[in-house]
Amino acid sequence: MDSLLIPLVILILVIVGVLLLIRSFTKRSAENKGNTTAAKAPKDPVQLARESAAKLNEEQHRRLYSLIAQGQGMAAIKLYLQATGEGLRASRDAVGALAAHPQPFRPEAPAKDLLADDDDEPERFPYRYRAIVSKGDVTREVSSNMLNDEIYGRIRTLAKSGDVEGAALALTRHSDITIKQAREFIELLDD
Repeated sequence: MDSLLIPLVILILVIVGVLLLIRSFTKRSAENKGNTTAAKAPKDPVQLARESAAKLNEEQHRRLYSLIAQGQGMAAIKLYLQATGEGLRASRDAVGALAAHPQPFRPEAPAKDLLADDDDEPERFPYRYRAIVSKGDVTREVSSNMLNDEIYGRIRTLAKSGDVEGAALALTRHSDITIKQAREFIELLDD
């Protein structure tokens, strides 16, 4: 009996040691998974689009939006990947954000206020922006390559703050509609 007791104790100690090691490894891997998911929280798509557009030169930016407009998503991802050297997943996410939230090409010089009342022409973008409003049976649409989400947001803010005339002037400045059409469009914006 004494001859079996020592090997039995050793066997029990080995089993307990193996179980403790397994528990330790599973605990560590669970902690590591928790840290990587927290660290890889999804970015705001608009911010991702801005950052992604800033990594492209003017020619790459133009070609990328041309591919997106033609529905060639894989070619756009490949172009972005080659232009920036980022990974495949990061390139896919960047192109998706750029397609969902089009960004104008911005040279490295600081951007000027797009609604400022200066004499030069507003910036033209490589895509056409459509703004549609309706109330009841009345629907109005403005389509322009001088509008984007940011400018349209500023126009809506002006209209909601009560500056209908300023909003209408800004809308005519960034589109090819008359002041009368702009006023009709602004009147249809939700209160």
